Amino acid sequence: MPQPDYAIHYEPIFAALQTMDVQALIDQVDDPWYNQTLIRIGDVLVRLGVMQGEFHWHKHDEQDEFFFVLDGLFRIELEGTDTVELGPRQAFAVPAGMPHRPVVPVRSAVLMIEKAGVNATGD
Repeated sequence: MPQPDYAIHYEPIFAALQTMDVQALIDQVDDPWYNQTLIRIGDVLVRLGVMQGEFHWHKHDEQDEFFFVLDGLFRIELEGTDTVELGPRQAFAVPAGMPHRPVVPVRSAVLMIEKAGVNATGD
């Protein structure tokens, strides 16, 4: 099944000792589903998602995925269980291997923390 057109950027745009104006980056986004690595800290990536719409069902076999909502409304459908609904300043972790699908009814900004080398669209 073809995947929707996601704007996914894996290269970090900031380094240590740099101030990150995350709001300015959010304000510049025109893509309906934008995913940008902000910085790499050791073996961990801090990523920004600015999105609205539905992502496809996917999973990450070897790693957990952490979501922290900055603003908006972010739902995570989980296979075999209830949908989790997150508002501003709420967070949730999806364990490795669990199929899930973000569904975002209004434009939202989310920070994600993942291991370096992640395939954002799933394994």
